[in-house]
Amino acid sequence: MTLRILQFVVVAIVSLTMACSQAPVADQAKTGEAQPTTQATAATATGDKMTVDIAASTVAWIGTKPVGQHNGTFKLKEGELTLNNGQLAGGKVVIDMNSIQVLDGDATMQGKLGGHLKSGDFFETDKHPESTFEITGVQAYTAPADATQKALLEGATHTLTGNLTMKGVTKSVTFPAIVKATPETLLAQANFNINRTDWGLVYGNDKSLGDKFIRPEVNIALNIAAKK
Repeated sequence: MTLRILQFVVVAIVSLTMACSQAPVADQAKTGEAQPTTQATAATATGDKMTVDIAASTVAWIGTKPVGQHNGTFKLKEGELTLNNGQLAGGKVVIDMNSIQVLDGDATMQGKLGGHLKSGDFFETDKHPESTFEITGVQAYTAPADATQKALLEGATHTLTGNLTMKGVTKSVTFPAIVKATPETLLAQANFNINRTDWGLVYGNDKSLGDKFIRPEVNIALNIAAKK
């Protein structure tokens, strides 16, 4: 193997390793303490109610570690969104945590990892079978003057804030989203990273574990469809 080829191989391996060790490039959700849910929830917001189309909606996730990544989905259990003067004003969706699926790897690995994610090390779904996201604020997206601070989500139209509850812990999260509404339908899309340790999901979060280290950042991709 020539020196040039060897250099190319080394660079390729290093590049692949670095790519695998990082969370997907996405907007970092701003996380804080839970907010009052009386501002713009499905229960209190006035306007047209829309039912979330469970079959047409998806919640995807990606978790990473130094030697690779895993990806999968959750299914929604139910949800309702509210339009006020044609604009998203509030809503709540319920995630079925027992529906978690691992999409990469073979069937044996998918079953093993899926079971581990349901265990007490992670979501403890026997005690916490549901997670919820309840909107507390909706604002039109305004790009900041500093281009480096602009949303990575291309075409962002709104900034959504809501309380995300997982494993009995509730935190407020804020992230850019694409929201498209008609009198009969609504589609909301977002792609952002959260730090799982903010919800007490700390398993594997120790860099001394080496290849078994699991990064705290988790990528979430939402595609929520609703209709009258």
